[in-house]
Amino acid sequence: MNGYAELHCLSNFSFQRGASSAQELFERAARLGYRALAITDECTLAGIVRAWQAAKKQDVALIVGSEVLIEGGPKLVLLAENLAGYQALCGLITRARRRAAKGTYRLLREDFEAPLDGLLAIWLEAQDAQPLPWLRSRFRERLWLGVELHRGADDNARLQRLLDLARTCALPAVACGDVHMHARGRRALQDCMSAIRQHLPVADAGAYLFANGERHLRRHEELAELYPGALLDETLRIAERCRFDLGQLQYRYPRELVPAGHDATSWLRHLVERGACWRWPKAVPERARAQLEHELSLIAELQYESYFLTVHDIVQFAREQSILCQGRGSAANSAVCFVLGITELDPTCNRLLFERFLSRERNEPPDIDVDFEHERREEVIQYVFRRYGRTRAALTAVVNTYHGAGAVRDVAKALGLPPDQVNALVDCCGRWSNEPPSAERLQEAGFDPHNPLLRRVLVLTGELIGFPRHLSQHPGGFVVSEHALDTLVPVENASMAERTVIQWDKDDLDLVGLLKVDVLALGMLSALRRCFALIERYRGTHWTLATLPANDPATYAMISRADTIGAFQIESRAQMAMLPRLRPQTFYDLVIQVAIVRPGPIQGDMVHPYLRRRNGEEPVDFPSAELKPVFERTLGVPLFQEQVMELAIVAADYTPGEADELRRSMAAWKRHGGLEPHRQRLTSRMLEKGYTVEFTERIFRQIEGFGSYGFPESHAASFALLAYASCWLKCHEPAAYACALVNSWPMGFYSPDQILQDARRHGIQVRPVDVRHSDWDCSLEASDGMQPAIRLGLRMIRGMREEEARRIETARQAAAFSGVEDLCRRARLDASASERLADAGALSGLVGHRYQARWAVAGVEEQLPLFAGIAASQESALSLPEPTVGENLLTDYDTLGTTLGPHPLALLRETLRAERCKSSHDLQAVEHGRAVSVAGLVIGRQRPQTASGVIFVTLEDEFGMINVVVWHDLAERQRRVLVQSQLLRIDGHLETVDGVRHLIAGRLIDLTQLLTGLDIRSRDFR
Repeated sequence: MNGYAELHCLSNFSFQRGASSAQELFERAARLGYRALAITDECTLAGIVRAWQAAKKQDVALIVGSEVLIEGGPKLVLLAENLAGYQALCGLITRARRRAAKGTYRLLREDFEAPLDGLLAIWLEAQDAQPLPWLRSRFRERLWLGVELHRGADDNARLQRLLDLARTCALPAVACGDVHMHARGRRALQDCMSAIRQHLPVADAGAYLFANGERHLRRHEELAELYPGALLDETLRIAERCRFDLGQLQYRYPRELVPAGHDATSWLRHLVERGACWRWPKAVPERARAQLEHELSLIAELQYESYFLTVHDIVQFAREQSILCQGRGSAANSAVCFVLGITELDPTCNRLLFERFLSRERNEPPDIDVDFEHERREEVIQYVFRRYGRTRAALTAVVNTYHGAGAVRDVAKALGLPPDQVNALVDCCGRWSNEPPSAERLQEAGFDPHNPLLRRVLVLTGELIGFPRHLSQHPGGFVVSEHALDTLVPVENASMAERTVIQWDKDDLDLVGLLKVDVLALGMLSALRRCFALIERYRGTHWTLATLPANDPATYAMISRADTIGAFQIESRAQMAMLPRLRPQTFYDLVIQVAIVRPGPIQGDMVHPYLRRRNGEEPVDFPSAELKPVFERTLGVPLFQEQVMELAIVAADYTPGEADELRRSMAAWKRHGGLEPHRQRLTSRMLEKGYTVEFTERIFRQIEGFGSYGFPESHAASFALLAYASCWLKCHEPAAYACALVNSWPMGFYSPDQILQDARRHGIQVRPVDVRHSDWDCSLEASDGMQPAIRLGLRMIRGMREEEARRIETARQAAAFSGVEDLCRRARLDASASERLADAGALSGLVGHRYQARWAVAGVEEQLPLFAGIAASQESALSLPEPTVGENLLTDYDTLGTTLGPHPLALLRETLRAERCKSSHDLQAVEHGRAVSVAGLVIGRQRPQTASGVIFVTLEDEFGMINVVVWHDLAERQRRVLVQSQLLRIDGHLETVDGVRHLIAGRLIDLTQLLTGLDIRSRDFR
């Protein structure tokens, strides 16, 4: 027998052990002529789906297995011979992981009492025959003794000892490699990862490092020098037995949601009929009826009824608990989802394509994403766990990979750099950069890029970037099954209590046919629900998403002015810069607005042509007559993911199945590549049909942009509904909307300070925190105007706990507070809580200004039991000087994060005017192209992927906001000033296009020292 199969190999899913990816391992195995390769990551199958894909690509057989260490027992490699063996392996891993904290496992001998048919075992690092009786009882005729040789000084003696032990135990021996990397060149990285795992520098980690670089995939000639031929031949005999393939998994969706007297098909039809009468109480339109029949027929044919019933059940639970929710994504194409209440967009009134959601040709599971209020989603998650049980429901995992900052931090620590240098290196990386820091950035931070140690750090960092770092839980992607999940995939504990996760990444599920239900969180839904409740309490008017007036001219006028701070999806500076140019007037305009400021349309250079055509600056034409139906609704310019798929079908003769493969490649190309074949096919076919080279290149740039972040039309339409609702409320109920946003924070682009500043600029009265009136949440109070006033809640006070605030509310309901001592006694406030209230100005109504309040709380002492019921003696009042305006400002920001006094820039305006710095109000009179200087608080820095290194900075002064463009060269030259300044002066020139003003920066000056300790927090690079 000639050849070899490696039976013990770790990929980089053995976190901080394996130094190569499955793709690298299988590529090398194919080059070396291996018959098979076992991926045996330690007590995990997290990387096995990717290994399966790599094996198919390289045409090398995959053996599914895992390395395990039994507590107090032997070390084994377990290999799945067949489906039963795979299920036994999943069960063992699940039991070991579930009894241990996340990231660890405890495998006990009693775990092997369950049936292990189909599971082969290789006994590793055997020292004597002591474990043999137990092993033989569990793995009768399925047990081998593993022999691993790595050119150590004692290889011959080790080989002879193991062969003698095998003869004594009457066990067959087999060669194994204990592979940790595909090639010897990864040894330095493997050493570094071992040191990282042990939290030691490499120099101190010798006991944990391998003696040489032999733990890689070796040539057959090298193996033949080390192992007797019989041991190599045995690897092939084992490989022949291991015929399990992940394609054999049979996933079944739960079926118990069907009441007696129905099957899944009839019950789904019953719910659809009931929902149709609810959506169209007068009569179901013919078009809707035809669409429902078409969808129900296809759902029944593909046997997905139970999936729709599950999602309906989850949504119904949320509605019964008054949890606001809405489906989005491709599910918005479905009339069935609409009548079941899963989505709110009527697809019969829009040109949305059901086949984008579910089609016969693709024969793939549907994907329904449902957003729930972010503060109440946990209720929904726990309902799913209760409904199906822990054995049949779990969240899907997300593989967290190394980015530049995390990789350079771990490598630099492992190579022994001191902490201050480690931190400085991390600062040289962007927040989500996937590249090691550049030489220019290193020089700016004081490093020598040519230093040998630093170069070694950078090389290893480059190798580590992109490696899996750990498994985390998906925000809300659930997998539920008819049978126990651990017959399909191992399940482990999540870091959060009361949650379990499967070991596969969300992107792996479609490949093995598992259905996922996304129970996602959306902060805007929390804000909308709170806003509706505030309006109902204050005005008695009950609003819902469905009852808000549509096509409101005042709302669209506000949107067109870019007055959208705090609005959903169209609140970013890029969106606000686009709004006055696009000027949405209809719902479909809003759909386009939501989708257009995305990498797909931007990289494809589709934005400006669309705007010019919309504004009548250029004629609407089409690349060909056959593409007119595809692009007509977007004026001949492709903006949506569906349009690119339709273009591939029409212009490049793709089948719908091929177009769906293009969609998958668009979504995954940055992680896994795979777009190049589509580039060649699209280009050649489109050129053959007469399309220009320039058009095909633009289309492909757009396809790459969708890989970064692009919206399908159905997704944009679902989000546009929420965008319109948020804008209507901001337009007509601005006080309630601002109040709801602050109560729902953290969410969105803007801090409570910016939301409240914007509300005040719109004439809304904001009242201070006051223990006599404030609840935990901000609330509405009557005012002299049409709009109520906002009363700041106790939640605004930094460090204040909700239970303390609730006790204040309860005590106040019983009787008004007579003074600070009465407050502290009845609300059971300790010294730290009362001091926070005093510093925040919340006691001013009881005792006066902050200094007076601090003096008053200092005199409150807890009554001893002996003096209970005896009134405390009253001290004579002490008059303290009031804090200055500046002192109040500083304390406001320190304790509340906002101020109701003058804006910080108002206090500095005279100083800034002397420096010839104009305000945002002054800029309205400045002509296009004029040189100008401005200064403002930095409230945001953004660097979109599509901006070629350009950074957009948002400054705020007492009149509003200023948008600043910092070109890449300037950003690199003045990076420290750009990143670290809280108060920033910009010298540059003003550009005004279509009413949108941007200041193009020429020089940056840090004026932070003028703030004298003011705590301003910006939202950077998110």
